[in-house]
Amino acid sequence: ECHQYTNRSCEECLKNVTCLWCASSGRCMEYPVRRILPPAELCELRSARWGVCWVNFEALIIAMSVVGGTILITLGVCCCCCCKKKSKKQVLSLLSVRLDKDDEREAREREKRRVRQEERRAEMKSRHDEIRRKYGLFKEENPYAKFDN
Repeated sequence: ECHQYTNRSCEECLKNVTCLWCASSGRCMEYPVRRILPPAELCELRSARWGVCWVNFEALIIAMSVVGGTILITLGVCCCCCCKKKSKKQVLSLLSVRLDKDDEREAREREKRRVRQEERRAEMKSRHDEIRRKYGLFKEENPYAKFDN
């Protein structure tokens, strides 16, 4: 079928999807389906056209390589970013757990210090009150308590 379009135009040849146009020789031939790329014996890559006349196989291979490489690099970068973000979240969650534990520990220590300070204050007050009683300097809490009767 494809041989009948030899020495005609590329557009006429490529109307049939199974055909391959060789621009250097002007031949229309069956696309070698068993091979991905047409062999050099049939047609050079820079002269071979398939699907559209304005793109040769050489340019198609380069373009597909660039697009494929770009997609692979993009996927790699996305995977790295996702993994890094996930590990960062794990680190942050571990840090927050540690910070929560540290906050709890600090709160307990603060409470212990406050209790000890209160005990010391009460002890100092009782000592001062004893000294005031001993020397007659003890002040009553309410100076008008005598007159309440």
